Amino acid sequence: MAMTMAEKILAKAAGKKESEAGEIVMANIDVAMTHDLTGPMSVESFEKIGVDDVWDPEKIVVVFDHQVPADSIEAAQNHIDMRKFVEEQGINNFYDVREGVCHQVLPEMGHIVPGEVVVGTDSHTCTHGALGAFSTGIGSTDMAMVFATGKLWFKVPETIKFNVTGNLAEKVYAKDVVLNIIGKIGADGATYKACEFGGETTQKMSVSDRMVLCNMAIEMGGKTGLVEPDQKTFDYLKGRTTKSYEVMKTDEDADSLEIMDIDVNDLEPQIACPHHVDNVKPVSEVEGTHIDQVFLGSCTNGRLSDLRTAAKILKGKRVSDSIRMLVIPASREVYTKAMDEGLLRTFVDAGALVCNPCCGPCLGGHVGLVGPGEVSLSTSNRNFKGRQGSSDAEVYLSSAAVAAASAITGKISDPRDL
Repeated sequence: MAMTMAEKILAKAAGKKESEAGEIVMANIDVAMTHDLTGPMSVESFEKIGVDDVWDPEKIVVVFDHQVPADSIEAAQNHIDMRKFVEEQGINNFYDVREGVCHQVLPEMGHIVPGEVVVGTDSHTCTHGALGAFSTGIGSTDMAMVFATGKLWFKVPETIKFNVTGNLAEKVYAKDVVLNIIGKIGADGATYKACEFGGETTQKMSVSDRMVLCNMAIEMGGKTGLVEPDQKTFDYLKGRTTKSYEVMKTDEDADSLEIMDIDVNDLEPQIACPHHVDNVKPVSEVEGTHIDQVFLGSCTNGRLSDLRTAAKILKGKRVSDSIRMLVIPASREVYTKAMDEGLLRTFVDAGALVCNPCCGPCLGGHVGLVGPGEVSLSTSNRNFKGRQGSSDAEVYLSSAAVAAASAITGKISDPRDL
């Protein structure tokens, strides 16, 4: 039976030879991740089940990233409660306030490998499909059951494969590709589907860029994002993990597979405009839009490649006095490498604020919030009302290059013009 990657991975996890879209399977979970914001709810639900011990502490990963350092007494108490849970349950894969954003930390630390099922109490857990894993966000009560049993049921999703072809123009990036796709199919265009990214353009992309694509699968309604593992995947995993893994690939004649061709030859930088991620326009249509803040970071575009892109544009220039710019590396690894390369010095010299690795303003509840009437240009993944602070503010989404260029001019700008 011809199957997609998603069908093959879920079949294996369920102990079956085959699975097909629409089927309900009970899957064994390989990695279960929670963080400081949603973790306390998962723990509370777990304790109500009445089970003393988690099913396998070595398969649970806890990351503090959303409110770090603690920005309120409530956040501090959440940290205290989660540290207690980690200690009581003997969870060794615990990353306290210093390590960074969960979706960057898990791949860096070798927790993600091809062919496994990964769940996390965060909607952007789909990021990890960039390494060929079936990875998806779940609710806190679902995570409580995973903690207790190591299993979770899934309806096997259909797959939509984006066959991305063509050569990206200078200063056009993976973020522009995925925003363009979301703009084409809409925020509900791939509801409960596995969003697989393939084609020659995807194959040329680094693992970091593939993470950008998979990170935003949820923004088109997807259940997960996926990229077929290749030599770039294997090279990324070398030295990071000791886990064995099985590579699975989509059969092109699978019944549940839909293919959508995406030509990026003439693609220009893309902007998601308020207040919906699928309200996407080319930068030429929104150039000159006033902004108050630029946020470079998040689990979408806070990686080393993004910081390098932005620093190259900002080198020797100044952030406009009319705005403020926040630079938040996605992890400690990214932070230290950026420091070693002099990137952080470039940002500081330009007048940007460099913050500790964390989610920052992305969740709308920590540092760098925007106030009523203000406009944020962000490299993150969502721009709903209130996403980065006030519900009377506006958020535009872009690549790191657009963000850096706009920080210099104080308005949304095309990086190709600098």
